[in-house]
Amino acid sequence: MIDKPQILVDLQEKIKAHTAIIGVVGLGYVGLPFAVEKAKVGYQVLGIEQNPQRADRVNMADNYITDIKDEDLKEVVSSGKLKAVLGFERVTDMDVIVICVPTPLTKNLTPNLSYIESVTYAIAQQLRPGQLVTLESTTYPGTTDEVMRPVLEQISGLKQGKDFFLAHSPERVDPGNKRYTTKNTNKVVGASDPASLEVAMLFYQQTIDHVVPVNSAKAAELVKVFENTFRAVNIALVNELALLCDRIGLNVWEVLDAANTKPFGIMPFYPGPGVGGHCIPIDPHYLEWKAKEVNFNTHFIALAGEINRSMPIFVREKARRALNELGLAPAKSQVLVIGTAYKKDLGDWRESPAIMVINYLLEDKMTVTYHDPYVPEIEVAGKTFSSLPLIDETITSADLVIIATDHSQIDYVNLVAKAKSVLDTRGVTRHLDCNHDKVTLL
Repeated sequence: MIDKPQILVDLQEKIKAHTAIIGVVGLGYVGLPFAVEKAKVGYQVLGIEQNPQRADRVNMADNYITDIKDEDLKEVVSSGKLKAVLGFERVTDMDVIVICVPTPLTKNLTPNLSYIESVTYAIAQQLRPGQLVTLESTTYPGTTDEVMRPVLEQISGLKQGKDFFLAHSPERVDPGNKRYTTKNTNKVVGASDPASLEVAMLFYQQTIDHVVPVNSAKAAELVKVFENTFRAVNIALVNELALLCDRIGLNVWEVLDAANTKPFGIMPFYPGPGVGGHCIPIDPHYLEWKAKEVNFNTHFIALAGEINRSMPIFVREKARRALNELGLAPAKSQVLVIGTAYKKDLGDWRESPAIMVINYLLEDKMTVTYHDPYVPEIEVAGKTFSSLPLIDETITSADLVIIATDHSQIDYVNLVAKAKSVLDTRGVTRHLDCNHDKVTLL
């Protein structure tokens, strides 16, 4: 039996005793819930957040993430277990450093790793023996080993698996999900040396119910991008079905509702105005880009992206048709959009298809207003729009109401009753007791 390096034993003991100091880089919708969970079980957590306003809000226990209970944030901040800092000066004090930074796409749909690269460089300058670094940001297979590891080793002079430990554990946050949280969502962990995998597993097991090991960081990275690619492809399939049903005069919602009664061999996916958020519109392109490095064309992924990106244009066409049926020219019409968030009951409008829909309506010279109880203000085509109150006057003044996001708190029966015409892109009205003659489904 090979003896473990003492630095590994020491780190494991700190983790088990909850005396390890945890650093979380990026206090967004992934990082802050994770930091709170670690602080709740007694770890000292330092959040590195380079947005001063956001750091101040954390330190004042001013919650900005809906998945965190206000009382939980207040408890860990008031007890001193969670504190936000702006720089990387405290990295040497940390035993575990968890990276939760954005991984956007460039305009050409290629990976933008600038956040990961800058954070890795900053950490490398302060890296010391006995630390664990884990990357949670979604990225293409190979980022941890091929981008992060060389920087960490070359700048620090330390070696992975011997002096420090490096792993990838992709975030699986589903904003707004009341059933699955950071704690009870299975956590995949991968590392490219046994010691790193062992200590990373131990670290995540302290606060997460079930941890799933894989044999490399690259495998863990692929797990996440495949999960979101699976969703993107299946959403594209039902979106394409919606396009076909529109062409042949069938109700796609009736077809899907009937198909989903089969107790095996099918999973419910539904069409919509497009896909939004940080994951589904972006992550599949990371896999598509990586595949091209090895001369492999991911046809399904490329086609799914093309179909999903086309849906806002289809909504625009349906809106034009609905207005024509009222005898109105689009350029002389007023449209009310219900919901601008990318997902129901959230205030996040990143990559929201509703924003693209509004942009197309503005191109058609329509007068556009919107209501979203979670998004008070948006910017489209260089213009700032404020959410209008959903009163009868707001509804009746519109020639067409487009339901772009199906927030739960909207009174859709009243909406349909007061509206002249409704374009429902989410199918939320299909089972309601309302005047369906006024409603056009996607």
